[in-house]
Amino acid sequence: MQEKHVFEYAVIRVVPRVERQEFLNVGVILFCPAQGFLQTKFSLNEARLLAFSPGLDLAELRERLRAFERVCAGRREGGPIGELPLASRFRWLTAARSTIVQTSPVHPGLCSDAAARLERLFGELVA
Repeated sequence: MQEKHVFEYAVIRVVPRVERQEFLNVGVILFCPAQGFLQTKFSLNEARLLAFSPGLDLAELRERLRAFERVCAGRREGGPIGELPLASRFRWLTAARSTIVQTSPVHPGLCSDAAARLERLFGELVA
């Protein structure tokens, strides 16, 4: 039996009008310190997003989500936050904020393969 490791994840949400607190799930971010894993996966169903919020700037939204990818990847491409340790980057990405892109509360779990768990969560919560 494969060893199980603690992981944490949050759902990435698009909140077009923050004051209404309505959102659509568009991605997942997963952190597993034992596997040195921090990654996000997102998908934009443009028709659904525009039906939900007709004035939504999809190009800007896509760029904000790509910023999540860059921070997860680390290094210089992620800016000053991308150069922080994995745990600090995850905490920064999942911090409460009042913007169009927000994350759910952080949830814990156990997994043997963080990449496979990210795919599974994405399928269950977004796709």
